Formats: sequence, structure tokens, C-alpha cells
Amino acid sequence: MVENPASEAALLADLVPAPDSPLTAAGVLRIWTPHLAALLLPAAAFAFLLTAPHAWPVGLALVAIPGVAMQLLDRFGGRQLHAPRPDLPAWPFDALLFALVAIQFANIALLVWTFAALPFWSADTLFAVLIVGASSGYSAIVVAHELIHRPDRRLQLLGRALLVTVLYEHFYTEHVRGHHVRVGTPEDPATARFGESFGRFYLRTVPAQFASAWRLETKRLGDESMPLLDRRQLRNRVLHGVVAGASLSLAIYAFAGGTALAVFALQAVFATRALEVVNYFEHWGLARQGKRVRPVDSWDTHSRFTYYALTGLTRHADHHAYASRPYQQLRVHLEAPVLPRGYIAMFPLVLGRNREFQRLMTEELRRRRLGPFAEPAHEAPAAVQS
Repeated sequence: MVENPASEAALLADLVPAPDSPLTAAGVLRIWTPHLAALLLPAAAFAFLLTAPHAWPVGLALVAIPGVAMQLLDRFGGRQLHAPRPDLPAWPFDALLFALVAIQFANIALLVWTFAALPFWSADTLFAVLIVGASSGYSAIVVAHELIHRPDRRLQLLGRALLVTVLYEHFYTEHVRGHHVRVGTPEDPATARFGESFGRFYLRTVPAQFASAWRLETKRLGDESMPLLDRRQLRNRVLHGVVAGASLSLAIYAFAGGTALAVFALQAVFATRALEVVNYFEHWGLARQGKRVRPVDSWDTHSRFTYYALTGLTRHADHHAYASRPYQQLRVHLEAPVLPRGYIAMFPLVLGRNREFQRLMTEELRRRRLGPFAEPAHEAPAAVQS
């Protein structure tokens, strides 16, 4: 059920303020170490690829064990609401991001190398798509999301390069200049509407996000209606991303063959579908009131494991308030609606039991008087879609 403590005081007791005492190296290490959970799935994918090919029971175990472990840790791993220390040094947390970047590039290279010599129709193909696709959702998309919000253009470029490995580079343009401006409004293709099933959201959001990114770029270049062959399109960042993704795909086909290309493309689809699951529940049913984005316009979760495994992504309300704030400095907003599960445990709920997902989310919206239940009172919302 939706997290609903007996009183707000129960939550406030968990919001531990930063002490006045100086932060020691041991203190930094104690705070930083749990964030190594972000390496779990990318490292599992690396180990899978390094030991391929497998007999199917071995391959299944290598995929299932980390998947089940993460579900259990997310469901039963407790809460994390501690306030960050403002005096934390940035470098160890940035180093973790760079490690994830390196693992992502290594995993893609290993994937291509491995499947250059393996048949497409094998159990290992399915397992590789699942574990590398899930890993790319971590070490490509989540890390890219962090980097593209940094003010350093070199880090933004690194984030864009990560997005090319999942053939979704337009996310850089649409997310930063589109979603963060229009979140919670009908104009935002990445905000799921109240009563909208994931299937309908996915079919709507994927083409709409690309179209939005393209419009944002052509508008930046001076003419939303400019033809594709206009010389100004040479500076179109979305077009750069398309060309980069196509070039990478052609290079994989030329040097490793059709099987490697197919597995690469499928892991990209898996990873980006995972991204859209997250987009779906991060703002589902919320409608922004006024021009200013508020903490109540995003769903948070207090899952300890998700917080560490996804480098602070769970504190989404604070991220929308302060988009360039590093992940280790994100804060909890008690006024934000709370998801019924951690991010990882939300996946089976969204994909397998969507009616239950909508029921739980609706209960939280009603309790907090948000979305269709916000003041002034609205008419009864439409029935849940199947």
C-alpha cells in the first residue's frame, strides 16, 4: 500500500540534519559507500558478458539472481530520508558516475564482441538483451540524466554520448528544455495523465518526445518549419544524435554483423522502455497549478535501496526544483506525493498490475488532494483505462 506514516512527525524523525561537527574522511566514506549499490546491475551485466556463452540454466541464473535481489532489497530495504551534508566533497560521487560511464561503454563493446560470434536464436541472446538493457537503464540513462543537467558542457557531452548507446540522444534536448519547462501540463509529452495506462502512455510519449525535441531545436535555429535540407540543420543537435546513433549502428553491423546489431538495438529498446516506465510514474496524474514547478508536481519515494542504486533519482521533487543540484545533495520534500513502492519494485506493478498501480496512486492523490482531487474540487475523474 502507499506509504502513509501515522504522523508527519514519524517522517520528520528520519530527516536527520547535518551535524555541526567537521566532516572527516571516514564520514565521507560512510556516506559514499552505500552509493556503490549503483554498480550492482552494471557489474552483473559485465560479468554475464565476460563469461558468455552460457548453458541456459547458468545464463538464467546470472540474470534472475540480481533481478530478484534488487526487487527484494527495494521492497524490504527500509527508508532513506536523511538530509544531505552541504560540506560533502563532490569528487567521490562524481568518480562513481565516471565508473558507471566506463562500465557502460565496456558493456556495449563486450556485447558487440560477444555476439559477433554467437547465433541470434539462442537463450543467451534473450538473457543479454534483458541484463544489458536493464544495465543501460542504469549506467547509460540514469547517469546521462545526471550529467546533462550539470553546467559543465563537457559533462553534458558525455551524457549525450551515453544516450547514443541506447539510441535516444534526443532525450537531452527534450528533457532539459522541454520536460523541465512543461512538466505537469498538457503540453508535456512525458507527463502521464490521470487514468492513462502505461501502454497508451508509451505509444503517445515516444514519438511525441522526439517531435518535441525536433521543434525545440528548429526553434532555437530560427524557424520551426525549416525543411530537413536547410543548411541550418547542420547545427541541429537532435539531428546530430540521430546521425551518431545511425553511425554507431552501421559500424556495429560492418564490424560485428547482423546478430550483434540486432542485440544492440534490442537492448536499447529495453533500456528506453525502462526509462519511459520511470517517466510514467514520476508524474502520473499530477496537474501543475500555476507557472512555478512545486514539489507536489512530482512523485517521490523514500526507498533506501532505490535512492542509492539510482544515484538519488528518487528525490525527484527536489530535482525539479533544483535541476543542476548534484545527486548527493538532493533533499526530501514531505509535501510531495509518495509512490507505493521504490522505483525498481514499481516496474512489475506498472507493467503487470497496472489497475492496481492506478488504484494505489489514486488513493495517494485523493489523500493529498492533488491531481484531479486538487482544490477547487473537480468532478469525479474518468474511469481507469484498461
